[in-house]
Parts: sequence; C-alpha cells; structure tokens
Amino acid sequence: MLFNSPVFIFAFLPVTFFIYFYLNQKRLTEASKAFLVLASLFFYSWWNIVYLPIILLSILFNYVIGVSLSKADEHVWVKKKTLLTIGIMMNVLLLGYFKYADFFIENINMMAQTNISLLQLVLPLAISFFTFQQIAYLVDSYRGETKEYDFLNYANFVTFFPQLIAGPIVHHSEMMTQFAANKNKVKNYRNIAVGLFIFSIGLFKKVVIADTFSVWASAGFDSASVLSFFEAWATSLSYTFQLYFDFSGYTDMAIGAALLFNIKLPINFNSPYKALSIQDFWRRWHITLSRFLRDYIYIPLGGNKKGYLKTYTNLMATFIIGGIWHGAGWTFVFWGFLHGIALITQRVWQQFGFRLHRVLAWFITFNFINITWVFFRAKSWEDAQKVLSGMFGRTEGENFSISFNFLDTLSRWVNHPLYDVFPVPYKRMNVDEIALIYSFLALIIVLVMKNSMYYLTRDVDLKLMMFGSVIFSYAVVQSFLTTTEVFLYFNF
Repeated sequence: MLFNSPVFIFAFLPVTFFIYFYLNQKRLTEASKAFLVLASLFFYSWWNIVYLPIILLSILFNYVIGVSLSKADEHVWVKKKTLLTIGIMMNVLLLGYFKYADFFIENINMMAQTNISLLQLVLPLAISFFTFQQIAYLVDSYRGETKEYDFLNYANFVTFFPQLIAGPIVHHSEMMTQFAANKNKVKNYRNIAVGLFIFSIGLFKKVVIADTFSVWASAGFDSASVLSFFEAWATSLSYTFQLYFDFSGYTDMAIGAALLFNIKLPINFNSPYKALSIQDFWRRWHITLSRFLRDYIYIPLGGNKKGYLKTYTNLMATFIIGGIWHGAGWTFVFWGFLHGIALITQRVWQQFGFRLHRVLAWFITFNFINITWVFFRAKSWEDAQKVLSGMFGRTEGENFSISFNFLDTLSRWVNHPLYDVFPVPYKRMNVDEIALIYSFLALIIVLVMKNSMYYLTRDVDLKLMMFGSVIFSYAVVQSFLTTTEVFLYFNF
C-alpha cells in the first residue's frame, strides 16, 4: 500500500486513526496498541502477504534476544557478547539472503566461469530498514541502554506503518516511550492539523514533482542509446530532483501521518541540496541512516581516535557499507566509494586550513552529488557511462529529443487537461529543454523555500490550511489521472 494511493488516503489512514483513538477513549490501552500493530501488519501485507512471517519472526527473535541481553548478568561477559554476535549475525544473514544472494551468485559465476542458477528472490519490503533498526536495538540492549520490555510497544516500534517501509530508521529510545505515554492516547488537534499539512506537502512533492521528473530520468537512463550534452544533463538533473522530491515527499508523509497519532518521528531530511560540503550533505540527507552508520559502524570501528590513516579507513568502510545497503550492485558500491573519497578529501582539505567561498563550495558539492547519483541510478556500468559521457560532451548520436518526444511518448501530461492551457511555444519544446527548465525551477525551490519541517513547530493558520487543501486536492486529482508509482526507497 502506497502513501500516495487513494486506498491509503481515503480508507486505511482514516479508519486506522478513528479506531485507534476510539479504543483509547474507551481506556482499552492494550487493545489500541495491539490494533495499531495489526493495522501496520495489514499495511505491510498489502504488498505481499507471503513475506509477513519474515517480519513477524524477525520481531519475535530480536525482542527475545534484546530482553535477554538487557537482563543478562553483567559478570557473564563472554556469553552476553556471544548472544549479541548471534543476534547480529542472524539479522545480517536474513538481509543478505534476500538482498544479496543473487548478487553473490552472479559474481561467483563471473569469476569462476560457473553456471549456478540464480535464486530469483523478491526482496521483502522494508527488510533493509527494520533489520538496521533492530540491530541498533540489540547493540543498545547489550550496552544496557534499553529499559522498555513491553512487547506491544516494541512491536509498534518496529512495525509502525508511517516509518515501516522506507524509514526514518527510528531509535528505540525516541519511539517506545512515545507509545507508552498516556498523553499520546488522546487526539491532539494541533498535531492533526500540522500532520495533515505536512502530509499534503509530501503528497504534492511525490505525485506532482517527483513523478514528473521520473519520466525524463527513465527515458534517458533506460531507453535512449546515446545522449547529447544537454540531453545527458537533463537526464542526470531529472533523476537528482526526482530522488530529492520522492524521498523528501515520503519523509513528509511519514512524519505527517505519524503526527496524527501523536508520534513524532525524527527529522530525516533537511534541505540536503543546500549543503556546502559533502559532510554537510550527509548531515542533511537520510539523517537517520547517517546516524546509524556513525553510531553502529564508524564509531565501533574506531572513529577518528586512532590517527589519520585509521580514520580514513573507517570512513571508507562505513560509506562502502552504506552503498551496499542501498543495493546489491557494484554501481552502489562505487557510489559509496566516491562519497568516502569525498569525505576523506574534505578532511585533508580542512587539515591544511583551506576554505572555499560559500557559492563555490555549494556549486562543487551539488555537482558532485549530481554526478554520483548517476551511479546510484544506473542499472549497469554501461548506463552510467552513457550518461556521464554525454554530460562531459564525449558522444554524439541520434537526437534523444526527437526519438523520445515529450508530447508523444514520455510525459504523463499527454492528454492531461492542463496541457491545453500551455502556450504553443511550450508545446514545441524538446524534452531536454523542458527537463532543464523544470530542473532550474526545482533548484530554486530547494534553495529558496523553507524546509517542510519548519512547520512542525508552527501552528497551521487559515492561510496554510487553504494552501494545504489546494495542493492536497491537486495531488489527489493527479494521482487519479496517472499511474501510481512506488517510492524509490522501496527498492532499497
């Protein structure tokens, strides 16, 4: 079930909301918690009920291990560490089997010239997210930092539907206390107003902006055989902004939906394209993943406390792991490697005391991010080479703008009623020209406008309510007129 689907917006979300608070109003607290778990599992199963047992077994296993770790005798250090090792290994093996088994088989076949059949496994939805989430819980239990043993609170911590599918990767300390708090069991109309407003912003970002850019990005990456200079830049920028508004839109909808239930999810997206360095970017992009990588990989490896060489090695290892987490492919590994190189370069630069002007720093950072997203999006090295070659003016070939004409084959705006109001010169523009114009407008939006999280601490007045209603209505109409597309991070 997708946040941007009518069945979620007009059926699942309101029904779940009213039943949950009705049970709380009748003081059926445990029943309300259980209902929220069941509703979240129903939400998860909507995609494919076959994989429901996997998340159920994962929750039960990690809860038992976590409770055992937090209650273990402090003096039995070896057994406690062994238990943690088993818990982490089982989580990693589960994730590795479904996400990386075919990747390993492909590489074995290539290196050993064998012909082992691929397993053709379908990746269970959200497995990357709930696996990292529960590994963090086990580590914290081992450290003695967990104090909550209520199973329903734990089950809600893992399955809570706003964050289940694509994050944020929440921390037990910021979630389970909220599920246990009595004040959160009563409807809060300010939270409802703010939640609906932020949800509407996210819906608009996804349906209207991200899904429009996806058409141009897919044509360039997946359909065109060669790209000219402008076509290649239109392709890369289209994906750069598709990913931005897709992920930002999901994050807004997740935070907005959770706020309806008086649950405050951590901010996961803070205007990352305003970043002035790659380190600044990772403090703004997928913030909860960065937090996990820092707290549970980089710091345990030694962080920056064992000299420059060890620090650089730890950074590189952390970001390669981050790349592999996103997908089973060498392009993802290389994407992580490039970000590791960038962070190391920045640290060396800072050690020498060098500084860049803010505008130049932003320009370099943004273009580095845009170029590296090419590897993140490309399905193969050949696709990445095709786009990058065009971006740097190394290829000439068939005219992408003619072969993939905006009016005939690409845009979801074909036969759209709004198309009739466009002026004739606009209708005659090629796809690369339109994509570049939209990219420029998108860049202005991300650099100038306030981050949607700004409204978390503001009351929604009449003007904002009217604005939210307009963009919500437009996005809903758009979702009915076009094919509903999944969020990009569902694939990770």
